[in-house]
Amino acid sequence: MTAHAPTTGRRATARLLRRVLAGIVLLPLLIVGGTAFRVWQVARLDDRSTADIAVVLGAAQYGGRPSDVLEARLAHAQQLFERGVAKTVVTVGGRGLGDTYTEAEAGQRWLVGDETKSGTAKKAIPKDKVVAVNEGADTLGSLQAVAREAEKRGWHSAVIVSDPWHSLRARTMAGDTGLAAWASPTRRGPIVQTRETQLRYILRETAGVLYYRLTHTSTHMADNGLG
Repeated sequence: MTAHAPTTGRRATARLLRRVLAGIVLLPLLIVGGTAFRVWQVARLDDRSTADIAVVLGAAQYGGRPSDVLEARLAHAQQLFERGVAKTVVTVGGRGLGDTYTEAEAGQRWLVGDETKSGTAKKAIPKDKVVAVNEGADTLGSLQAVAREAEKRGWHSAVIVSDPWHSLRARTMAGDTGLAAWASPTRRGPIVQTRETQLRYILRETAGVLYYRLTHTSTHMADNGLG
């Protein structure tokens, strides 16, 4: 019986090592999978609780005219304003190299104008109800700029308007700036049109959320305004 004791001990040690190694492999997979599920889950939510402001996160603009991605967000924010979800719409985003307008200015121009990018007539929002915050090269920088403006103006709550897959990271960042924040994403625009595009952005945002949780900095993913 004594002769079998070393063999039994080695087997127990081997089993323990296998379990430890399996845990080391599985834990990151569970974290990534859980985060991806959370990105997908929050993307399906549309919280239209009343807020002080509706914040339209910036995306590309061309000579003061919003891209299709940005216009979809602006149209959704206008709908929220008209339904009384927020009394003020805040557009945010800085100026890229060589640009004449900031993303915030392009958004403001669209909201207070009486036509869409394609020339279709639309209802304008009063100029005093749209505030442009002309800062931010990414989501975190933009929301930090909005938070500074909110402190000056006494705003405390914000409904974040972006694309569905961006909702979890954006509202998390907004909350970390001190704003009470929730998301009402647009269901229009190029980013939500195909399953392939949706999957790509879910994976991208999963990486973005994990990176932010680890570093509390932005990934600087500038494409389509999801940085």
